[in-house]
Amino acid sequence: MAWRVILSVLFLISSNFEGGAVGAPQVPCYFIFGDSLADNGNNNNLETDAKANYPPYGIDFPEGATGRFTNGRTYVDMIAELLGFDEFIPPFATANASDILRGVNYASGGAGILDETGQQLGDRISLNHQLQNHLVTILRIREMLGADAATYLNQCAYTIWMGSNDYINNYLMPDIYPTSKLYTPVQYADVLIEQYKQQLKTLYSYGARRLAIFGLSEIGCTPAEISEFGTNGSQCVDKIDNEVVLFDDRLKPLINELNRELAGAKFIYVNTYGISTTAVPAVPVSSSTCCEVKEDEQCIPFRTPCPNRSMHSYYDGFHPTETVHMEVAVIGYRALLSSDAYPFEIRVSRGSEEGYSEIKR
Repeated sequence: MAWRVILSVLFLISSNFEGGAVGAPQVPCYFIFGDSLADNGNNNNLETDAKANYPPYGIDFPEGATGRFTNGRTYVDMIAELLGFDEFIPPFATANASDILRGVNYASGGAGILDETGQQLGDRISLNHQLQNHLVTILRIREMLGADAATYLNQCAYTIWMGSNDYINNYLMPDIYPTSKLYTPVQYADVLIEQYKQQLKTLYSYGARRLAIFGLSEIGCTPAEISEFGTNGSQCVDKIDNEVVLFDDRLKPLINELNRELAGAKFIYVNTYGISTTAVPAVPVSSSTCCEVKEDEQCIPFRTPCPNRSMHSYYDGFHPTETVHMEVAVIGYRALLSSDAYPFEIRVSRGSEEGYSEIKR
């Protein structure tokens, strides 16, 4: 499957060139919800251990260490580029009135679907709180656009990737959280999906129609979880990945349900787990961390990271390198296989008023 990697990189380069030539973004604005995989500075001024506003984070990013939990761009940075935006979407923490009409990034390291997730890390902005912040943005947009605000928000792109911390910083920490004692893995996946369903419907009620929902990836393959739990001879912690699959298996039917029930909804499922298992491991990359990590598996401040960062899957104990972010962004944007995204891809067809491009199967 190495050809997927090569094609993805070539496509990213050509798409950036094409987008720059055309000039206008495919959508007027882009709103981002998520955790540390998308956080671009919202946690910087919070009282939390979950922050990445110091080197060696950002070593390959033009502005240096901004709060992104990787060496360079994140998948949402790249999606913004692929959609035609000539600037990165600003974090809610610093976005001003002139910024919000092109979108806002609400993502927060340590955040989860459940409010209590990640509380041992300190402050974080849960998905419920991110939705509250989005409502603040909407009210400001309504002040600027008046009666046109609703139509404007319907045309925007939205992405959300949540749930990883509900396992890493909740269910898999039985000494801190009771969830693994209260629920079987199947029951816990059901609890998360039911809560997520209500949150996605809230986002719809706020005007989201073009919403890409990313499934969970191979949490059991992160260096931190392998170090904590061991693999018993496998490549990854199979028990953890089996639990994650329970969540993903419920997410795709949920998206089908919401597309049927919510008028005008163009929700899509991005099969992150499938992309990571069929595309990323095909590259001859190291599974060890690129930076030297602290006890909490984040980078030790100011230590020099590995020189060959493109040959590593993980930058620290939990977070992928820019190389992996690129895979997820590009394949989610323009699916190479019918299993990559469903029932649409993130790319918006030129001249289309329908939303995402439907995938030919």
